[in-house]
Amino acid sequence: MTIQEISTANVTSCSPDTDLAAVAKIMWDCDCGAVPVVTEDRKLVGMITDRDICIAAATRATVPADIRVRDVMSTKVHACRPQDDVRTVMKTMKDHRVRRVPIVDAQQRLAGIVSVNDLVAHAEYRKDAEVPGDLFIDTMKAICAHQTAAVAV
Repeated sequence: MTIQEISTANVTSCSPDTDLAAVAKIMWDCDCGAVPVVTEDRKLVGMITDRDICIAAATRATVPADIRVRDVMSTKVHACRPQDDVRTVMKTMKDHRVRRVPIVDAQQRLAGIVSVNDLVAHAEYRKDAEVPGDLFIDTMKAICAHQTAAVAV
């Protein structure tokens, strides 16, 4: 099964110049926790998450409407192609501990997104499953594993 078969194709995105309040509204309206960041010609340049917004809003001496996406987005994005196999994308998620992977075409333009929600909806425990349950659980364990705990003093 290709990732395109289970992904979300009509993805709302933002630009690097979008403010954090506007991105939070996109997340609220679209019921999502991450938004791809694209250029005018839809080339993927980053991702912004609800966590990015919360940390920026809590640690900067200004309101979210005055903070631009470009200042807090992740630019190291692990994307995939529409024709990639589901197992390959789950390996990317597992190796890089990401819950969402944008899908790009040959010109690096945003073509969709796949999330753990998409995977769980198709995961099954049977021998010939398109999204094998055991592989999905291994992926989730890797994504959710605690990193070295910080010590509060």
